[in-house]
Amino acid sequence: KKLLWDILAIMFPWAEFAIIATTHLLAVASPGPDFALVLKNSLTQSKLAGLYTALGLGGGILIHVFYSLAGIGIIISQSILLFNVIKIAGALYLIWIGIQGLCSQKATPESENFNTGNNSNHNKINKLKSFKQGFVTNLLTPKATLFFLSLFALVVDPATPLWIQIIYGVEMSIATVVWFSLLAVVFGGKKLRTKLFAVKHIIERAMGVVLVGLGIKVLTSK
Repeated sequence: KKLLWDILAIMFPWAEFAIIATTHLLAVASPGPDFALVLKNSLTQSKLAGLYTALGLGGGILIHVFYSLAGIGIIISQSILLFNVIKIAGALYLIWIGIQGLCSQKATPESENFNTGNNSNHNKINKLKSFKQGFVTNLLTPKATLFFLSLFALVVDPATPLWIQIIYGVEMSIATVVWFSLLAVVFGGKKLRTKLFAVKHIIERAMGVVLVGLGIKVLTSK
């Protein structure tokens, strides 16, 4: 075991890994579209919806890592048109989700099946929808695109082996899922949602305003 650890200590760039992991954790913890979406789905739907949203966000991270390692990120960074297409698509998607929240109506326990949770078909739809929302939101966020391009260009040494860079990417994806899963567990608990059920539509509308605002901010950013 000691020999294996010594080999890893020599082969693995721990200092570089620490910088990447810390930088990514700070970026993930900062409020943004991902945070707002997990909060919205956890509070207004369920803890499970928040967890699947977190999984979708982690999946989006893997795509960012893939194109950064494949060199496609260089093409994106050099093409104003392509980057703007991604930016506009991401902004419009956030605005669309936000508008759905703004249109939320006051619900009853019967219409939402809030207490029983026996509607398995409804739960399946929520899982898929929540995962897709997390995945697309993260994938089309220009901030995330710029972050990963900068991270792999400025922090990762070109001499770092590909397999180590893949480990970096997997770690960032896992860290993203873990962080947002914690948020989902905290804000998606049944006791909290039961207390907030009467104002659920107000919360959803408020989060809709936040998402629309974030979408407009992305859309108008240079």
